[in-house]
Amino acid sequence: MLDHSLPPDDKGRVIRFRPRGAPRWRWPAPPPIGGGEPPGVDHFAKYERQGEDDYRHRMKMNVLGLLITILLVISGIWIADTIAEMRKLQDCSLMGGRNCAPIPVPPARRD
Repeated sequence: MLDHSLPPDDKGRVIRFRPRGAPRWRWPAPPPIGGGEPPGVDHFAKYERQGEDDYRHRMKMNVLGLLITILLVISGIWIADTIAEMRKLQDCSLMGGRNCAPIPVPPARRD
């Protein structure tokens, strides 16, 4: 049988409420009562760098990241421009216009 009486130390009891709609499996476990680290948590010391930092490699990766970002921006601008041009041609043709598509004409030769 469960004992629902107050604890003998009169410090009270904390009841953790989980938000409405939150599934039980996502609610974090309560911290351990005895203090210290929760079970299964390793120290972060194994992730610390020991020794020299490879500055040359890091700069190469930064330049590579910058080039990829520039390439993505340029391709995004090109795609947006192509979509705007296609929309303009489609609007013209849907309104019943003629000669909607631009015809490339070579420049006139001067002899």
